[in-house]
Amino acid sequence: LQTTKERILQQRRASLYVGADGYEEELIKKKLQQFAGGSINLSKVNNGIGILTLNNPKLMNAFTGTMMLELQERVTELENWKDGKGLIIYGAGNTFCSGSDLNAVKAISNSQANGLPKSFCNFWKTKSMNFGYKTLLCRLPLISVALVQGKAVGGGAELTTACDFRLMTPGSEIRFVHKHMGLVPGWGGAARLVRIVGSGAALQLLSGAAKVDPERALHLGLSEETLSSSDETGALEEAQAWLSQYTEGPASVIRAVKKVVTAGRELPLEAALRTEKDIFGTVWGGPANLQALVTRPKHK
Repeated sequence: LQTTKERILQQRRASLYVGADGYEEELIKKKLQQFAGGSINLSKVNNGIGILTLNNPKLMNAFTGTMMLELQERVTELENWKDGKGLIIYGAGNTFCSGSDLNAVKAISNSQANGLPKSFCNFWKTKSMNFGYKTLLCRLPLISVALVQGKAVGGGAELTTACDFRLMTPGSEIRFVHKHMGLVPGWGGAARLVRIVGSGAALQLLSGAAKVDPERALHLGLSEETLSSSDETGALEEAQAWLSQYTEGPASVIRAVKKVVTAGRELPLEAALRTEKDIFGTVWGGPANLQALVTRPKHK
């Protein structure tokens, strides 16, 4: 565990990230900053639930360059939120996210001479993925929920898979439209989709680019529940109530639960078992454990 922590710290300290083809972080950041607009807003509720808002309603909350950089900053902030237990991600204006801003995508795609498209992909993978295959959102010690209103398409659909759970409102849809753009998911969405719905269903959703409504999402296991409210305020209240049933209790315990599940999902069995043992040691004899021993008699 200590070796893993040191490796992560070394990755964060590095100012120059080199992948298979090599690229400079600052070059990509400067390019992304040219495509401004929208924002990623974070609010923290007293019950330990954070609310991350994708705020670019004019473009159906598509990610601009600056929003991509802001997402990185917000996730880092959430990593350091010691009282945090849960996270809800949703889009402003009653729609989730339509992927990436096409203006930024076109500019990056047209920069073939300097190898920017491949460098950009390497940059985003390095900054948002853990050991090459999991996003920082998946790695957060918070139980996360994507609240899908309106449309979650392309990169927006990928983003829903980076959360632990998905809740949908009436009339909403999730759609992996990558093939219509001559692409496949590049932010880990395909790998995560396979883990959520299985390889057969994932192949259908990716190759068919079909609209997944709340009913089908429930059937596939892509969604946990269809909420009753379609308006932003009501849906957020319902989502918080749904998430609260899993975040009740001390933050140290909820975060430990999320960590052992993440380890079990991402690591080989032996490594997951070692990690689970280490995390157990952080809560054994802790305040919550000692209080439970006093107030909750065993074998009742």
